[in-house]
Amino acid sequence: MPPWIQRWGFIAAVFGMFMAILDIQIVASSLNEIQAGVSASDDEISWVQTSYLIAEIVMIPLSGMLTRILSTRIAFVISSAGFTLASLGCALAGSIEQLIVLRAIQGFMGGAMIPITQAISFSIFPRRVMGSVQAVIGMVVTMAPSIGPTVGGYITEFASWHWLFLANLIPGIIVTWAAWKCLDIDKGDREAARRLDIFGLTLLAIFLGSLEFVLEEGPGDDWFASSLILTMTMICAAACIGFFYRTLTVDHPIVDLRAFANRNFALGAGLGFVIGIALYGLVYIMPLFFGYVRGYSSLQIGEVMFVTGVAMFFSAPLAGKLSNHVDLRGLLFVGLALVGIGTVMNANLTSESGFWQFFWPQVVRGVGLIMCLIPASRIALGTLPLHEVGNASGLFNVMRNLGGAVGLALLDTVRDIQVDYHWNQLIPALDTGRAVVIEELARYQTLFEGHVADPYRSAVAMLGQRVYLQAEVLAFNDIFLWLGLIYLGCVPLVLLLKRIDA
Repeated sequence: MPPWIQRWGFIAAVFGMFMAILDIQIVASSLNEIQAGVSASDDEISWVQTSYLIAEIVMIPLSGMLTRILSTRIAFVISSAGFTLASLGCALAGSIEQLIVLRAIQGFMGGAMIPITQAISFSIFPRRVMGSVQAVIGMVVTMAPSIGPTVGGYITEFASWHWLFLANLIPGIIVTWAAWKCLDIDKGDREAARRLDIFGLTLLAIFLGSLEFVLEEGPGDDWFASSLILTMTMICAAACIGFFYRTLTVDHPIVDLRAFANRNFALGAGLGFVIGIALYGLVYIMPLFFGYVRGYSSLQIGEVMFVTGVAMFFSAPLAGKLSNHVDLRGLLFVGLALVGIGTVMNANLTSESGFWQFFWPQVVRGVGLIMCLIPASRIALGTLPLHEVGNASGLFNVMRNLGGAVGLALLDTVRDIQVDYHWNQLIPALDTGRAVVIEELARYQTLFEGHVADPYRSAVAMLGQRVYLQAEVLAFNDIFLWLGLIYLGCVPLVLLLKRIDA
């Protein structure tokens, strides 16, 4: 097949990957509308996202096995077609139970498109243009979760939540057709199916599925205070031990972990884990600030967060060009530093902080994320033999997604702890012996006169809400500061990487 036809197939694969990543976050700003549409409870509606993430993270490491058995083309076509059909099913779902199951199918089928696309890039492009190719992939990987809430908010505002899923149909059909026509780049090995380690596959699914469940549901259920979280943690630990033992002792493991013996891959995957925290964690924490502290609507939040996507879009071509001419370790060094600096820049927020207080920090972080993702994937995968790239790509993407999952869980937990801490530090300031407190109480009491039965109690409650709001702001400041320090602390790890040709 001529190289130019394969490159059309790569473009289709990139678009499929974009849809799969976008659909993680596209429902984030529309959960209230979906909840009303399928009559779901508050506990049930969170599973619209959780089921997708669990299924996706289970599929990603299996993609290498699928391409070996079926070939790249067939594996991608099945993934794209399944994702498209599941999207149609999500739009037609009449109950929360149906929607959760179909979202899981959608995430499972779409999950394979992410690592397969990355593996395709290393298979069909010469190394001299790999910087530009990885710039495209990096832009998709970073922009998709950043603009997901914005896109979802606009679609739901001007159409309905059903179109969050119906919008995938025509692009999905085109991607599936183009992949079938243009991605005939290798042949499947049907004999590999006979060597399939079913027991290892089961252990992997239980391990990753239960881990994602614990990380997603743990913060809301107060972690091990919940018997369900404790039970799932024990299942996760047992499956983890069983999976690693099985993988390291059988002749044909379901996932080949030998890639981690390569120092560049091991460090690159570890840095990918940290980048995942930034990629998904910052997209998660910013809407929380604007929602809880500023009371912004989903559209207003999306408009603020769009700055990151724009910064990535314009900096990706430059970063791609640079990666072809400079030491990739230097690019990664600067990228991690920029993400750290851009995050610390938001560590002095107030209850009035808005668009402009987040503008330049988002620009710095957006440029930094692109400068991280492009060299990180090239450093991690660029020194591996070509036949190991498909499997290693799945492992690399799993590490990045696990970083996001761990980051979200820790952010929720840290935020709860720090809000309580700052509340306890601030609440003694409401001393009724202080003149300013007496004045504020009197002012609120006057406002409530004739409207409530106990104006004084309502005035105290109002002051308490103001203190709690400040405790929230201080907690967000702590999170931005600590996240920034984590990224800055990872900068020296770049010095341990081996140089590879740009």
